[in-house]
Amino acid sequence: MIFNIFKQKKTSPEVKQETSIFDRLKHGLQRTRRQFSGMLSGLLGVKKIDDTTRESLQHILLTSDVGVETADYILQETEQKLRVADESVTVEHALREVLVDLLEPSAAPWALPDDKPAVILFVGVNGSGKTTTIGRLGHALKASGKSVLLAAGDTFRAAAIDQLQGWGGKIDSPVVAHQQGADSAAVLFEAMQIAQADQIDVLLGDTAGRLHNQTNLMQELTKVKKVIGKKHEAAPHEVWLVLDATVGQNGLRQAQQFKDAVGVTGVILTKLDGSAKGGIIFAISKVLRLPIRFVGVGEKASDLLPFDANRYVDALFDGDA
Repeated sequence: MIFNIFKQKKTSPEVKQETSIFDRLKHGLQRTRRQFSGMLSGLLGVKKIDDTTRESLQHILLTSDVGVETADYILQETEQKLRVADESVTVEHALREVLVDLLEPSAAPWALPDDKPAVILFVGVNGSGKTTTIGRLGHALKASGKSVLLAAGDTFRAAAIDQLQGWGGKIDSPVVAHQQGADSAAVLFEAMQIAQADQIDVLLGDTAGRLHNQTNLMQELTKVKKVIGKKHEAAPHEVWLVLDATVGQNGLRQAQQFKDAVGVTGVILTKLDGSAKGGIIFAISKVLRLPIRFVGVGEKASDLLPFDANRYVDALFDGDA
């Protein structure tokens, strides 16, 4: 059964929830949207793709950081849709359908495992927003009635330990933490023991931020996974890569390396509100074929939103500032 941690109180009509989420997404994507829909406005009513139109579309896609390979795919699919569509279909309509179709495989609903604890491990480079994302997800889980344990596996930075302990205090959840420089795997091992003994619903594990090309640190992540697996053979149930949207195509390279090294099962794209490169999400879906679990569109705890393909594309095409 799909576990909707963002479901509001029963007194709130569902339509208000949808509107609220869409408005937050729309606001968070405003930099990308202004660029994307602003350029696209010059093609309103156009029903055929000629050389000029193709050049304009390519410019829109590349400027939004979709990437060359994915941009070429989108153009080809848009042209194909127009070839078989009736005369009333515009370039904008065909493009919108192609973008939704491209994202749909990455928008599979997330089901919280029935196991206790359900273990989610977070990986990514320094500055991607891992610790904040863990805190926000923990907040949502707690609000839904789940018990949560946080594991401060980023032992390289004292600030990361302090930050996660701060989140633990905010959401009234225990935090397993060792001193700076301790073995990250030992932190997660202890966290597993506590989570199992206390029948915790969800264990959220932080790891040290690392560059995707740091072989020794990537190997450490493999060790962490093995240690967790010793306590529960199905754990970690998820390994989520937190990517900073502002880095654009560099994030795609990071994701590929993490995927190869530790078997990433999902992506969380953060800081979309600070970037005009929201098109990177299409490259993540097309090239990596990874689920996109959440998107971060602001500073508030409520600005971590479940990913929805239709909603995301609608927010890009809405031309209001």
